[in-house]
Amino acid sequence: MPTTTLEDRAQPVTHAERAVLRGIGRGLNDTEIAAALATSDTAVAHSIGRLIAKLGLRDRAAAIVYAFDHGIVTPGPEPVPSGRFRISALGPLRAWNDAKPLDLGPVRQQALLAALVLRPDRTVSQRELLESVWGLDAPVGNVVPVYIYRLRQSLRSGDDRSDSMIVRDRSGYRFRGEGVRVDTAQLDALAAEAETAQRAGDLAAAVGTLSRAIGLFHGEPLAGLPGPFAELERLRLTDRRLSLSLRKAEWQLRLGKHAEAIEEISESATAHPHSEPVAALLMHALATSGRRAEALAVYTRLRTRLAEDLGVEPGARLRHLHGAVLRGEDRS
Repeated sequence: MPTTTLEDRAQPVTHAERAVLRGIGRGLNDTEIAAALATSDTAVAHSIGRLIAKLGLRDRAAAIVYAFDHGIVTPGPEPVPSGRFRISALGPLRAWNDAKPLDLGPVRQQALLAALVLRPDRTVSQRELLESVWGLDAPVGNVVPVYIYRLRQSLRSGDDRSDSMIVRDRSGYRFRGEGVRVDTAQLDALAAEAETAQRAGDLAAAVGTLSRAIGLFHGEPLAGLPGPFAELERLRLTDRRLSLSLRKAEWQLRLGKHAEAIEEISESATAHPHSEPVAALLMHALATSGRRAEALAVYTRLRTRLAEDLGVEPGARLRHLHGAVLRGEDRS
């Protein structure tokens, strides 16, 4: 019978959950895992509880066994980079060893690194890397091994090349996430922490944590990197930022912080001028603040933009909201 992998499950674990499982498998306590992931003990405890339930495990000991059985943790000592590496993908791709910026090479080499970094602890074949960076125009030759060699030279803390965070096995190449601080993993951890605070009824803490998460973005994710993988991740991370921003604004409205929420949503509306969910939330925020004329103006601007740019009308939900604002009913 073939072994069931994480990817085969109906509910595969996320990158953030893998990081928690890795910590459990290494025998770390909640405080140590929280320190490694730049989150709180409470968030880690909640993540472990959810993981145990999600994976149908009995207890923490079973989670340790699971981490080893599924290759999240491997037996024996595995060398890790001794420097304090940081990688940022929520903007132009950048990396540091301690405070020293690292040279990541030309843009396609950077795109190859992104294709590994954003799939941490997963082996990616050479063919997958070629398709991720070059698509249908993949070159013939040893360009991937050459780029990997250069990246391994850059992403190591000492003179020993085995100390690099990129390792090779029989199937391809793997980015070893342990010991490396990647901002996308921080984003996942902070978003989970915010949801935990919200469920506990602490909306103020939830808003503050989401502010920290959104603050990790420094422009367009993976800005300037070519290839299908970078493009898809750019869209995914941009959508993630928008989703977190709207979530934060919804919580601000529930706290009665209408001015802050309107500022947050207005920035999203500027960045996403065709987004009906953004327009709907901005209309609601303005209407509930007594700014009915401005709420109606949001609808008019969006309708004009959709007609001129896309040749479509606003959807039923937004039209219904527009009617409610006209009648003065959207003030709840």
